[in-house]
Amino acid sequence: MTSRTLRRRAAAGTPGFLKRSQPRWTERVVKVLLVAAALVSVLTTVGIVVALIPPVVEFFGKVDLGEFITGTDWSPLFEPPHFGVLPLVTATLVVTVIALLVAVPLGLGAAVYLSEYAGHRVRGTFKPVLEVLAGIPTVVYGFFALKAITPFLQRFWPGDDPPEVFNALSAGFVMGIMIIPTIASLAEDSMAAVPRSLRDGAYALGSSRMQVSTRVVFPAALSGIVAAVVLGVSRAIGETMIVAIAAGGRPNLTFDPLEGMQTMTAFIAAAGIGDLPTGSTGYQTIFAVGLLLFAITLVMNLISIRLVRRYREVYE
Repeated sequence: MTSRTLRRRAAAGTPGFLKRSQPRWTERVVKVLLVAAALVSVLTTVGIVVALIPPVVEFFGKVDLGEFITGTDWSPLFEPPHFGVLPLVTATLVVTVIALLVAVPLGLGAAVYLSEYAGHRVRGTFKPVLEVLAGIPTVVYGFFALKAITPFLQRFWPGDDPPEVFNALSAGFVMGIMIIPTIASLAEDSMAAVPRSLRDGAYALGSSRMQVSTRVVFPAALSGIVAAVVLGVSRAIGETMIVAIAAGGRPNLTFDPLEGMQTMTAFIAAAGIGDLPTGSTGYQTIFAVGLLLFAITLVMNLISIRLVRRYREVYE
């Protein structure tokens, strides 16, 4: 029977052949709504770029780009003004690294436990409790770092030079606690998606549960784990209230976490609620720092997309 005959019988409605149904108007409406929902994020990103570029172009018409990128003195609101953004960038990196040192081991450890060790009852109880941390307002975390973590560190610090009242260590530590649910939840979902047959095959070869977790499940879920960590990094870089409250508001070019410092987001928050005249150079620094922060997170997301595609495993 030729293909032409098959198509003719299908078009004629011969029994045994399925006809392509006509799309309903409700399906078209749903499709349009889904496309609109997908376009929201794209249009939002474009809107952010369009809003940032004009003030930034005007800002760099007054300030040298080399001074902005390589300068070590950030005092745009004082006379004479200085526009070296390195103190803000280094403070952001220091706090983010401390947060990752706390969140990545604890978050991945919690994900491995929930995925490979915990029973159904324990997982059903422990995971929602862990995710409650994600719903706590960040201002609460900030005051917790300032009023609880910093005094604790100052009291029990082993050396002669304890942390200052405002310091990056307590801010980074509490920020790491804040992003643990993000990393743990997404990583656990990726590990749970690994086929059971891989685990059964490893157990059949005599592997222990630890070996299955670290040598089978973890590599198979690596793309999702990388995405979880990058999302945690992005949230740490963009966090405002914790660093504004606990890390201080003094630009300080240092890698010492015991000292106070000001991150990029903390500066944007402090300058944005001030009384800067619209259109002034000090006002335009908000947009310049915001565009730099946007560029950093964009590069990180592009790198994460490349890593996810490289290590992605597809199972049938």
